[in-house]
Amino acid sequence: MNAPVQTLSTAKRALTGAQVGVPPRHVSFTYPDDAARYCFYDGNPLASLLFVVFSGIFPPGERFFMDTVRHFRERVSDPVLKAQVAGFMGQEALHGREHDRLNDFFRARGIDVATPERLVQWGLDQLRRLPPRQQLACTCAMEHFTAHLAEAWLTDDLFRRQADPRMLQLWSWHALEEMEHKSVAFDVFEQVGGTVHERRLAMLLILAVMAPPIFASWIALIARERQLFNVRANRRGLRVLFGRQGFISQLMKHMPAFARRDFHPREQETAGLETIWREKLFGLQGELREAFTNREAMA
Repeated sequence: MNAPVQTLSTAKRALTGAQVGVPPRHVSFTYPDDAARYCFYDGNPLASLLFVVFSGIFPPGERFFMDTVRHFRERVSDPVLKAQVAGFMGQEALHGREHDRLNDFFRARGIDVATPERLVQWGLDQLRRLPPRQQLACTCAMEHFTAHLAEAWLTDDLFRRQADPRMLQLWSWHALEEMEHKSVAFDVFEQVGGTVHERRLAMLLILAVMAPPIFASWIALIARERQLFNVRANRRGLRVLFGRQGFISQLMKHMPAFARRDFHPREQETAGLETIWREKLFGLQGELREAFTNREAMA
């Protein structure tokens, strides 16, 4: 039997992000006017404002991630990885757009998101002074953190119980896509000759250059909200975040793995969790099915 004839147009047609498991989903979110001011962790200001900080830093952070990968895009030869890079770019661009919209919602309510944006942008500007491959190593380190943050967003029962369910829709969508593309920047880094020494240096740079602006902006928001001396609530918030089973404490135990010589993001096994949440969000009865405007392109 003769093999099917493959035309020139089909032979050279590039794969898409959707075909390789990294689909950029166009979803537009709206936010409830009646949402509590501190809409995470049962109205706790300290814990809730950390998520405001996260939202504030995502747009400039996503731009940095895209720029560091884009620098090496032409050196990627594998067609699957090329398509994954395209999907990564699309997903990150859409995350930045939707967090800009959420940040506008916070601004309209008098919550200061300009401070985390400005301070974190300063940190990112310092990283941009580094050689391109070291910048990419920093992206890989931060993607390692956000992948575990994403898993916690989807599995931490306390967070999901206490947060406003309508606000959770954006975080759930973002978390799913963070897990879908968690290996892309790392695979590009390895393809262009990235080393374990660059990865280890990246961890130190993130601690030295990015962690201080994040914590400074968090404290600034707490002070601006006049919650700095709300001792009882702050003690509870710190326990929820940094206690033995705290939200952030559980994330930090995964960070040292990035420095191992044999590390790869795929060792964070999330395929089953991704399948569950694709159905929950975008299945026939999915929470976001009606807001998902490019369903046909993703089919």
